[in-house]
Amino acid sequence: MRLLLYLSGLVLLVAAATWAYRVNYATQATLDRVAALRHEIARLHEAVSVLEAEWAYLNRPDRLRALAEIHGPRLDLQPIAPEQFADPDEIPFPTAEVALPGGENE
Repeated sequence: MRLLLYLSGLVLLVAAATWAYRVNYATQATLDRVAALRHEIARLHEAVSVLEAEWAYLNRPDRLRALAEIHGPRLDLQPIAPEQFADPDEIPFPTAEVALPGGENE
């Protein structure tokens, strides 16, 4: 009877050790994945910051004004006038159902 108790205790100990071993390595793998994701997030944040700086540099008003002056005649660009803006109440919105091309109405 004692032998059976010792053997079952040993089997239980081996099973618990195996479970703890697997949980430990799964936890380590998850922590490594979290560290890799944090590194990737930091890299992407830096890339976004660089792109925002480039966007700000390319959208400088003086640069855009110079480009408009250079390419304006070829593209027939004209300055915006206040008369070109409309009140939203003046915009004619369709009141009836509009037929979609191809006969696909939902």
